This record gives sequence, structure tokens and C-alpha cells, in this order.
Amino acid sequence: MTAPSRKSLLMVTRGLDPVGTGRQVELAAEAFRDAGWSVAVAVGSSGGAVPARLAARGFAVHMIGRRPESDVAAVLRLARLGRRLRPAVVEGWGREAAGVVAAARPAFAATRAVAHVATGPRSRSSGWALTRLDRVITTSAGVAGRCEAVGVRSGLIDIIPPGVFPAEPAGLDRSEVARRLGLRPETQWTLAVASLTSAARLERLLWAIDQLAVVHRGVEHVLVGRGPLLGRVLRRARVQQLAERLRVVPHCDCLPDLVRECQLVWQSGDVAYGGAILDALACGIPAVAVTSDAARQIVADGETGRIVPADPESEFPRRAFNVLEDRELAARYAAAARIRADEHFPPGPALARHIEAVERLVTR
Repeated sequence: MTAPSRKSLLMVTRGLDPVGTGRQVELAAEAFRDAGWSVAVAVGSSGGAVPARLAARGFAVHMIGRRPESDVAAVLRLARLGRRLRPAVVEGWGREAAGVVAAARPAFAATRAVAHVATGPRSRSSGWALTRLDRVITTSAGVAGRCEAVGVRSGLIDIIPPGVFPAEPAGLDRSEVARRLGLRPETQWTLAVASLTSAARLERLLWAIDQLAVVHRGVEHVLVGRGPLLGRVLRRARVQQLAERLRVVPHCDCLPDLVRECQLVWQSGDVAYGGAILDALACGIPAVAVTSDAARQIVADGETGRIVPADPESEFPRRAFNVLEDRELAARYAAAARIRADEHFPPGPALARHIEAVERLVTR
């Protein structure tokens, strides 16, 4: 049997849009290829613009999942793909992809396996996959600590803060973005990107949207995400009469343009890279987020936006109102956001450390 190429990488991810984890996958794929690696991508669920964007740039993209979430069929397809490609390293992006990689691991006889996670596991069962891999890359000490708590040895963890360069927009003007999403061009827009799961605490977001309408008319909201709580989110939005102000879409094909047209990006729970908050930082868009590991890492409280406690709940909409109502404050946050992105999240060093961590696996 032919040995795997020493510089071949199979990246495993969900179907994502080019912000948050999806954008980090794009940046990493380009960086590894520039460093001389052969890079292929396995996509474990349907949807999202990232697979097509990567294919257009010449990457081999393999669809191993056809459902909204990765399933057993995706594991079996990954196992077959691994036996065929024989990559030196397989890397799962996010906890769901790490689970798929761990389950398919027996098929990767001579392959090193890595997970790249930006949110920590919440129980020993959810951390099982991480303990089955050769290396875990985390974005912060907080995430690393949660990985250690479920049994991942500290010596197997690399802490590499993210870097960001926002995805190039398609050049759509505000009116075209509004037409695609059913928004009004003259209103202010907010954006939240999150998987529709309990970790995102979307009840906080819906309550904040409801409260914001009491004191600040003329704001429309976009929530990009999918997940098991979609039905609950839509029902609650109807009960709270938010349908006219809230657009919930599973994916957004104009997301890089939408980010730049928003007046606020916000996040109500624990979401990798704050959903779109890291990308918004580089675009100079203010952020308001309920405290989480990602929020504390990305947002400079009182400088680029606000980090608020979970309680009292009124703080979340109140701080959002301040940004939307006070243009001078929003402009100050916006200017500081661009500076913070340049100084604290340059992509070059982060990607170099990522490549170095993976290369250590195949050279030792």
C-alpha cells in the first residue's frame, strides 16, 4: 500500500458561509496550499457558499454529507475517501467535524488526525472525539481549558488565536442586498450568525429584538443559521410579532456584502468566533455580545463595542440601542475595530503557527 504524501491535508468541515469558521477554513486552505501542501476538503453537510468558493479556487471538494447536519453516512463516506486519498493529516474544523473525523479514524491507518475548535466541549461525552485525535488546536486558553476538563492532555493542545482578513464582497450595493434578503434599504440593520442550538441562547436575541423595537423603530434584523432549534426560533418570533423585523435564513449568499452594510453585529451566546463578530471587526462594524470566550477574545469592551453580562437581560438590548442611536459612538467603535483587527488578529502569524503545528505531526 502506498504511503501517504508527507504534505497532503484533508480538511473536514460543515457546509458554511464565509464568516466565522467558514472564513477560517478558507484562509487555512489557501495558506497550506501556498506552503506547498496538497489540500482537499470534505464537506459533511449541505448548504453554505464556502464549498463552491473553494472549488472555484481549484481545491478538490468532496461532498460527504447531504443533510443539514453531519450523520453516519458522512462518517462512512469520509472513511472511504480517506482510504482513497490517504492524506498525511486529516483536520476536523469544529466539534461536529471533529466527531466525524474521530468516528472515521480507524480507516485512516497512517494518517494523523487534528481538531481545530473555537468553542470548548460541554461534557465528557461531547469531548470524546477530541481525546481520540493526535492534536487539538484551540483558539484561546479558555477553550483549551474546557478541552482539558474532558480529558484532552495539555501536551496535545496548541493555543493559536485566530487571524482574519474578511472575505471579498461581491460588490453588491445596499439596495441589492436589501432586495435579496427582503430588507428595506433605508433602515438600520443588525446581523447575528449562529448555529440554531442551545449554546447560541437565541431566546436572548429574540427578547432583545423585541425590547429594541419599543425604544428604537426602523431597525431590521438578520439571523443567519440553521440547526435543531429553527422551528422554535420561528414560532417564538411569530408569538412575539417579530416577523416584520427579523429575517431568519439558513445561509446567505451575500454575507460578505451584508456584514459591511450592517450597523451592528451582535451575539447572544457561545458561538465560534462570535459568529460574524471577528469578520465584522476587520470591516469596522461595532459589536455587542453577551459574555463568552469568543466575545472576551475579540471585542475590546468600551472600545470596539460592548460585552454585556447575561443578567440582567436588559443590558443586551440597551447596549445595542446605544450603538444604533449614537452615531458618534458607533463611528468611534468602528475606527477602533479596524485598528484592533490589524494589531491583534493579523492572519499571517496565526496561519504560520497553524501550519507549523500540523507539520510537527508529520516530521516527528
